[in-house]
Amino acid sequence: MKILPFKIPKTSQESFHLQEDVEPHFYDHLHQHPEVQMTLVLSSEGKVVIGDFIGTFKPGDIFLIGPNLPHVFRNDSKYYESGNEARAHSLTIFFEWQSFGDKFLLLPELSHLQEFAKIAERGIFLQPPLKHRISQLLKIMFRKTGMDRLIILLKILNVLSENRNIEPLASPGTYNDFNEVDGKKLADIYRFTMNEFHRKITLEEVADIAHMTTNSFCRYFKKRTRKSYIDFLTEIRIGQAKKFLQQNDLSISQISIEVGFNNLSNFNRKFREVCCITPTEFRKLQEHKVIS
Repeated sequence: MKILPFKIPKTSQESFHLQEDVEPHFYDHLHQHPEVQMTLVLSSEGKVVIGDFIGTFKPGDIFLIGPNLPHVFRNDSKYYESGNEARAHSLTIFFEWQSFGDKFLLLPELSHLQEFAKIAERGIFLQPPLKHRISQLLKIMFRKTGMDRLIILLKILNVLSENRNIEPLASPGTYNDFNEVDGKKLADIYRFTMNEFHRKITLEEVADIAHMTTNSFCRYFKKRTRKSYIDFLTEIRIGQAKKFLQQNDLSISQISIEVGFNNLSNFNRKFREVCCITPTEFRKLQEHKVIS
């Protein structure tokens, strides 16, 4: 069995599936499915894992996730609090390339789409101005029916495949060698880390969640995710720090404490390693975007 396989509720009357979700929080179990997934986040924020990529999401973001690529959208903690009225809202398309016919991608007119499909296997995060164009098309698509929907989907794929600045998110390689035990174990580790990253976490503590010795856990996690647990934890913390830096209501020293770093110099060093700029430089870039 594959890692927490997810069944897309497609009917016999549709070749691809459109789904609008308005929930207290998104489905938060690490899972995979054979369909390509394109998700536009309309409201809520949190962290996202796609293959070995770790990042954050916010309203307006669009992710394309390749077939059988393990992924999870985990909302911020406030979306799990009782009495919270905020909602996670998204529009998603699920489709398979075979939906258009077995020889669809082999048509000579679609050579650029073949290249795009290969890149999409590793997941894509759409950047402006491309994401604004795709966002408009997605919203129109959800108001259409029948052949009009299919025409818009093909238009979306054409626009994406003509863009030469798209970079894949996950590292190359297969992600299908997980089994159900792996899926549950990694999901537990991810959930724990996303909930507890703000405090000191020991390897012994995480290994205990996985029911493994520390050394065995470190080898296991590196083999399954292509990165060490410490690097994974650091990326989660830096992702949250970037969100705080964009909000501009906490000092950098306060932010370093909020995301679990024991001192400011260590935070600055790790931030530069992950983002190639300092927290101060990152904040100035965000301020410039707001002004411009």
